[in-house]
Amino acid sequence: MKLQSRALENEIHATAVIHPMAKLGAGIKVGPYSVIGENVTLGDGCEVGCNVLIEGRTRIGSNNVFFHGASIGTIPQDLKYSGDITYVEIGDDNIFREFVTVNCATREGEKTLIGSGCLFMAYAHVAHNCTIGNEVILANSVNLAGHVFIDDYAIVGGVTPVHQFVRIGKLAFIGGGSRIERDIPPFIKVAGNPARVYGINGVGLERRGYEPERCSMIKRMFKVLYRSNLNVAQSVQRLKDGEFSDPERRIFVEFIEGSIRGITK
Repeated sequence: MKLQSRALENEIHATAVIHPMAKLGAGIKVGPYSVIGENVTLGDGCEVGCNVLIEGRTRIGSNNVFFHGASIGTIPQDLKYSGDITYVEIGDDNIFREFVTVNCATREGEKTLIGSGCLFMAYAHVAHNCTIGNEVILANSVNLAGHVFIDDYAIVGGVTPVHQFVRIGKLAFIGGGSRIERDIPPFIKVAGNPARVYGINGVGLERRGYEPERCSMIKRMFKVLYRSNLNVAQSVQRLKDGEFSDPERRIFVEFIEGSIRGITK
């Protein structure tokens, strides 16, 4: 029992500044010169490197790792922000590399949301009101504008700006150095400036255990949307027929029907 108790002790560097009202779990490590604010909740097993700032009304789950210089929960870079009480909520097992920034939301009661198992590489930026799913990867210097939505398992290549209110679908893959101005449907590959569609994310699907039959069906759905002579509305109607099965059809169709900015062509 003594060994277990010792293992759960927090390791706080003498130069770290932690507000006495901050809520810290067990087994937490905080490095030199890091600052944790009054309204922060930090779950069990989190590791906070040196010179990390975590402030605002930020709730963080378990086993997250914050590398040198990360800045989490700071006020949004949005001129509409007027000091309202807003939030950041982060799940479990995420990695925030050097100088990653995550801003809180803009309007009263709103949230910036991050799921679990994500990797944010150095200098990635998550702006106000973004919603990030589970096991998402943002490579170095990806810049998300406000209100961006990224679904589970999507990957965004480095040095890619994403326009505000853009939605990126499940298991989508975006090549590095792209510029994303419109929605990216699930399961597809996009790259370039301007962005162009290059087919389905076959490697990502395989890694996630999709059988060849399911991949083949997703490829046929892709061809209906991108390689036929049908417009978007006609393509959606075609996708709804009995040729395609759920859940992939439902994910694909619901995403397209919910697009406001329009999909990448």
